[in-house]
Amino acid sequence: MFLKQIATNFFIFFIGLVGITLNKNNILIILMCLELVLLSLNMNFISFSIYFDDLYGQLFSLFILTVAAAESAIGLALIIIYFRIKKSISMNQLPIIRH
Repeated sequence: MFLKQIATNFFIFFIGLVGITLNKNNILIILMCLELVLLSLNMNFISFSIYFDDLYGQLFSLFILTVAAAESAIGLALIIIYFRIKKSISMNQLPIIRH
């Protein structure tokens, strides 16, 4: 059961990383993939915390959830402001990030 949870967490982490690296156009999808990565890390901390019978992993995942909520709120606010100015959230219109 424990290895099944770890494999599922690794799969979710891998999907998030692939989404971040392959998506170059939409910043909203990049933000959602970043949330997937943080979710898989939280699930790993909780799984190991249960396996080792320790509360530190659950406490640490609570802190990560708090930071992830703040990060997504700030990220969405920045996306909304950028959309109001440029009328698009495409990453191709960002001259600083584009290669």
